[in-house]
Amino acid sequence: MGRHVGVDLHKRSFQVCYLNKGKTEQREFMVSKAGIEAFRASLKKQDRVGIEATGNARYLTGEIEGAVKGVKLINPWQLKVISRSVKKTDERGAGTIAKYMSKGLIPEVRMRSKEEQQTASLITTRDKLVKLRSTLKNKIHGILNANGFVTEREIFTSEKGLERVFKLGLDAAYEFELRIIVDQIKSLTVSIDKITEELTNRGKKMDGFENLKKIAGIGDISATIMLSAIGNVDDFEDSDKLAAYFGIVPRVHNSSDMVRHGRITKMGNKIARTALVPSTLIAIRYSPYLRSFYSRLKTNKGSGKAIIATSRKM
Repeated sequence: MGRHVGVDLHKRSFQVCYLNKGKTEQREFMVSKAGIEAFRASLKKQDRVGIEATGNARYLTGEIEGAVKGVKLINPWQLKVISRSVKKTDERGAGTIAKYMSKGLIPEVRMRSKEEQQTASLITTRDKLVKLRSTLKNKIHGILNANGFVTEREIFTSEKGLERVFKLGLDAAYEFELRIIVDQIKSLTVSIDKITEELTNRGKKMDGFENLKKIAGIGDISATIMLSAIGNVDDFEDSDKLAAYFGIVPRVHNSSDMVRHGRITKMGNKIARTALVPSTLIAIRYSPYLRSFYSRLKTNKGSGKAIIATSRKM
């Protein structure tokens, strides 16, 4: 029987605990070609390795997969002993991973293929660029408001709308600042459009893409984002588990004999959730079934809870 090997991975180094029949051995390696080769050489074919899911965990996983019986990526936030430790040391982290892996108590992170990882990375980059563009647009609103001009949020969705700010007769200093901001927004829009096109092309190759597109409210990019987040749908036991992964289930508070449901958890995949909710708002306009479902809940529980419940129904 092989050992259980816990890896506490950091940017420049990683600590390793080898657990074999109750006895442990601790070693440290550098995150370098030589360090990873030395770690790989220390492993045995029957070993099972658990690695904390940090930024470079998947790279290390790919380097050692063929040398051991199995590799698990571990969610450190769900492993209570690690995430809730008052004082977490590297040795304790690696040792705890090895110990709990040997007991079958390790919360895993799903392993994705290289292409799936690349798509997820593109989605994250697009999300950051969209948020940055929104921040710059809000800055324009702020400058104009400070000069007595009240503007609607939708006015800067086109280049023509952006150019209108230079016809308002602002001071040269403000106009200089706005020119820099507008140029950045235009550049961001070009980059966002390129990523959107690439993601759409990737999405069309995913199972279920055309089925999702048939639902009113779900477009190319939202379908790609949601399918990328879901991955293999068989990873989820039922629709409740999928809803929990999207973070659209309520928090549950138990106290004695009383059970109280609070706000949604907002755990799980935030980008997927922010793609789902706007899609649901559009779908309500076109689907009599969803519109009826939403309207009934809105009357009883308010619009906020109603839209989340309808998103979960979607």
